[in-house]
Amino acid sequence: MVKHKTKIAFSLAILIFPWLTVPFMGKRNFIRFLPVASFTNLFLSVFSLFCYRKKWWITNNPLSPGPIDFTYILGPYFVATLWIFKITFGNFPKYLLTNILLDIINAFPLPYIGKKLGIVKFKKMKHSTWYFICVFLSIIIYGFQFVVEKTIKKANHHDEIMN
Repeated sequence: MVKHKTKIAFSLAILIFPWLTVPFMGKRNFIRFLPVASFTNLFLSVFSLFCYRKKWWITNNPLSPGPIDFTYILGPYFVATLWIFKITFGNFPKYLLTNILLDIINAFPLPYIGKKLGIVKFKKMKHSTWYFICVFLSIIIYGFQFVVEKTIKKANHHDEIMN
């Protein structure tokens, strides 16, 4: 059994460490990809509630008690979304390959580590199902960011015409 202090330390680390990298992506990129990261977090929050009700997984995070593990969602998932878009946006094959590889880590070893630490346990959901949901979500959010970029370009073009 993992001690409560170890769970707290691990949860703090997965929340804080990713955010230490954000200044290196630049303010412009952070703001540019903030909508897609926020949309992803909203989706994951709603999905977590659904999973909680269906008992697909159980979370027992001491920093984020309840059905939604905000430590995970606001930490590594949020920051990884920002970085993946910063590095790969505009090159869909590179983006998809990056997500496929990172989602393998997200769906297989990470839940096992979370289970060993007593933070998360998959009950009725298979790891492969979680993997395919993550890959599908990555395709959806790429389209979301594409629409955001197109809307911004259209608005900027409209502003240029008006001035």
